[in-house]
Amino acid sequence: MNRLEAFGYIAAQAARGEITLPTSVNAALRLQLALDNPDCHLEDAIKLVLGEPQLAARTVALANSAAFNRDSDSTITNVRAAVMRVGYRSLQTLVSSLVVRQFGSRIVDPGLRAKAQQLWEHTAHVAALSQVIAKRITFVNPDTAMFAAIVHEVGGFYLLSRADEFPGLLDDDPEKWAELCEEVVSREVLKKLCVPAQVSDAVLGVRDAWLTMPPSTLLDTLLLANLFSPVPSPLGSKKDPMPEHADSVLDFIVDDATLKSILQESAADVKSMSAALLV
Repeated sequence: MNRLEAFGYIAAQAARGEITLPTSVNAALRLQLALDNPDCHLEDAIKLVLGEPQLAARTVALANSAAFNRDSDSTITNVRAAVMRVGYRSLQTLVSSLVVRQFGSRIVDPGLRAKAQQLWEHTAHVAALSQVIAKRITFVNPDTAMFAAIVHEVGGFYLLSRADEFPGLLDDDPEKWAELCEEVVSREVLKKLCVPAQVSDAVLGVRDAWLTMPPSTLLDTLLLANLFSPVPSPLGSKKDPMPEHADSVLDFIVDDATLKSILQESAADVKSMSAALLV
């Protein structure tokens, strides 16, 4: 099977709703459904988090990050205190990050594993930046922005998880077949993960969208976060470098000094939050 046929095969499977999820993803999805239940009490949430060691470690790390520990309170060392500090919305986002990251758990090829790791680092930075940009520039719900960023590369993770089956699938792709396939796959994976329409629409719009002026939507938040992420996605075609900020249309909305101030002031948040997500 050549690469074009492989992309067609994967896309056709996705279009039929035949998305293959790792067992670990199914377990995390059950946890997500439980947290979505309005009758899920604190004690139940704590037990669920303790049942997933990765999630437990990530929750404690996030609770101690600059974004959630602004007054330098005492360091949190247990899940109960961590859940109380970050809240259910952030906890649900962390569960989603566990779901997305688990797509890379079954990759065997070292080169593909390296791509999956870079893609997760990119995702973590975009997630942290999205929350900051939502608070300071676009004024959308910061929790929603972070959640959208966590799942915005889910189609790429899924393709990476299938690439072991098709050697060379994600090699240089001047004809951009991978991007077309990823769009179909992303739509179906987001549906499988029960991602709300508001979020999935923004995620699916990232590839070809233009920034609106002034930036004020969830999609704008994702576009800006991707623009300023220090770690690029290893998938897709390379984009031309952006002009200097002062020479770009963005300067009419956020002047250079203000933008630098926002990024400098939020540097600790971005660093600590992305580190927490990378646990």
